[in-house]
Amino acid sequence: MKNFIKQLIILVFVALIVFFLFYNCSGNKTETTQEETVKTETVQNPSLTNDCRTLYLDAIKNDSIILAATQIDVTVANKAIKAFADFAQYCNTDSLAPVFLLKAGQIAQSINNMPQAKVSYEKVIEDFPNFKNRGAAMFLLAQLYDEPQYLNNEDKALELYNRIISLYGGTEWAANAAAARDLLGKSDDQIVKEFLKKHKGK
Repeated sequence: MKNFIKQLIILVFVALIVFFLFYNCSGNKTETTQEETVKTETVQNPSLTNDCRTLYLDAIKNDSIILAATQIDVTVANKAIKAFADFAQYCNTDSLAPVFLLKAGQIAQSINNMPQAKVSYEKVIEDFPNFKNRGAAMFLLAQLYDEPQYLNNEDKALELYNRIISLYGGTEWAANAAAARDLLGKSDDQIVKEFLKKHKGK
């Protein structure tokens, strides 16, 4: 029940994040930091290059495959995660670098690779302090710590929720962090009672 209520609280928030990220990558072109000639062998195997144009095209191709899939295949997901991470690493001045990293974290989470999801979210937070959706990365990381079946560390989750509220007060990220923070350490019975009390007579 606790997980169900938490999911209700964050459903719209996460849906907006996912929509924004997918729209950004599929609907906008990016300026690359290098304009080198793309060689045939690097197009066939993008991991052999650090050319941003090639890495961008590979990331977009993998993004399209993920978006078109009706269910996530682990091999396909891992390939996309690598493509996104490579682009973010070698093209870290590109505005799409943190977007791809955030997507890498979400895909890793969808295949239950929590260590990879954690690393991706942390890199967004640490390496891109001016990223406009940095609060989203913090919230998603806090959710990993919050869930017993994921990273299971309520103290770390609380720290991140408080940080979001402090840094992004007045935003939806802060509102969702406050709501999730209020559920920390409470039993399912307590959550149900509070929920019923809050909505009594509505």
